[in-house]
Amino acid sequence: MAETTLNLATAWEAIADEIGDKPALSLAGKHTSWTDFDDRAARLATTLKNNGLKHDSKVVLYLYNGPEYSEAQYATFKIRGVPANANYRYLGDELAYILNNSDAEAIFFDHTLAERVEIAYPQCPQLKVAIQVGGAETPDWAVSYKEALSEEPMERINRSGDDLWFLYTGGTTGMPKAVMWNHHNIFGMMQSTFRSLGSRLPETAEESAEIARRVIDSGAEIRQLCAAPLMHGTSGITGMATHSHGGLVTTLTSRSFNADELWNVVELEKITMVSIVGDAFAKPMADALEEASTKQEVRDTSSLRMIFSSGVMFSDPVKERLLKHCDVSIVDALGSSEGTGIGNQISSRSSGKTGTARFVLGEHTRVFTDEGKEAVPGSQERGRLATGYPLPLGYFKDPEKTAQTFPEIDGRRWSMAGDYAVVEEDGTITLLGRGSVCINTGGEKVYPEEVEEALKELESVRDCNVVGIEDDRWGQAVTAVVELEDNVLIEEDTAAGLQSDVRKSLAGYKVPKDIVIVPKIQRSPNGKTDYRWAKETAEGFLTEQH
Repeated sequence: MAETTLNLATAWEAIADEIGDKPALSLAGKHTSWTDFDDRAARLATTLKNNGLKHDSKVVLYLYNGPEYSEAQYATFKIRGVPANANYRYLGDELAYILNNSDAEAIFFDHTLAERVEIAYPQCPQLKVAIQVGGAETPDWAVSYKEALSEEPMERINRSGDDLWFLYTGGTTGMPKAVMWNHHNIFGMMQSTFRSLGSRLPETAEESAEIARRVIDSGAEIRQLCAAPLMHGTSGITGMATHSHGGLVTTLTSRSFNADELWNVVELEKITMVSIVGDAFAKPMADALEEASTKQEVRDTSSLRMIFSSGVMFSDPVKERLLKHCDVSIVDALGSSEGTGIGNQISSRSSGKTGTARFVLGEHTRVFTDEGKEAVPGSQERGRLATGYPLPLGYFKDPEKTAQTFPEIDGRRWSMAGDYAVVEEDGTITLLGRGSVCINTGGEKVYPEEVEEALKELESVRDCNVVGIEDDRWGQAVTAVVELEDNVLIEEDTAAGLQSDVRKSLAGYKVPKDIVIVPKIQRSPNGKTDYRWAKETAEGFLTEQH
């Protein structure tokens, strides 16, 4: 397999030298050229360096989407530091945990989050500098982004493909953990992107520049709208890939997802690729296109070639709704913070194929039973998904969890984040879900995603979560928390009707024993399920009922 020792910052510097006048970033129609992107990152790098940061220093990015996220990340790479993502929903103590767990020496933060940083700061003695993005005033304990940009650009240095990037994953249980990716393997994640552009992975900075020039000159560059948060792997990883061949990365200005703004940006920037996270993004996108159609408004989606999604279920009916209005390839990718390229499902008008939770296995993917044997296609054996390349080094400061998630089987190291699947006779897999949230009811295993999928297939259901609630008889009872479509009236028998409809496609023990109807499902900013919230909501409702 091809491998590169290239460093992202070194590749991007060569690209900036080659196509400096082309746009690297944009927001609300304002562009940052590759020359300016490189210059701004170099000035921020000087600020980090002047505050005592060096090779392997950790820098937390506590930021919303925007050009500053990419610039701060690039600046950290320039000093051979380690960028680490932090969820902007974290409160002061949660942020302090990330800062201390990562050994962070610097933090970039949005001015609206200053109070939370102020709470965390005294708990983090290793912090050397806090850089505030935006805001009319900067606290005396912080440096303004404008001031950080006023330094002279840092001189370029030699770097290594062994430098790191941290991707914090909340997972479904326990405290967030930092997955340690080195630049070798980040480039490994980009193989399919470079292959689609007719190139192999670059091995030198010169090759990076040559590929970017050729791609730009042929008009094949990716102009990517990162609709999902950059602090989430779906946009974070694909955004780095787009920059690594000279493409454009843009984001939305809204702090909460706005589908109308998304389609406006697609038109304005001639976007070729949108990165989202499943139905939480795709449903409002489809709603906006349908609303425009009923008003006989024309949305220009002609530039759009791909909608890329990963991390959360992307259901078949929603894919079909999108394909009615835009002629694109929908890439529903299966991966995790611990391993990408596990599988995918590609839907388009021409292929006529859509589907939910059914994937073609990636080149380096296998399914292993709990006994460590490879699952036999068509046997209906349940096993854990495993990928053998590219691989992170493990979890930062957690050797025990690293050994569990990255086991060696038959002399080869694998990443097994915990997703269970069944291998079908044709070699495709049906995703069952995470073992950590698996429901054990009457001795039977039920995977929440399978029940959620069946519920989401119903026209009246907009969103749902499925959890296991402690039950004297069954051990755990399958319980659904459901958000209905706006036009659905809630009647006395609504829940019973949903149970009856789901029974047509699921075995009886998988049908929710109780259905709790709520005004809105709560999800994290990246669209992922908040199972803790769902369980608390269901338990609260059922306690009231009884």
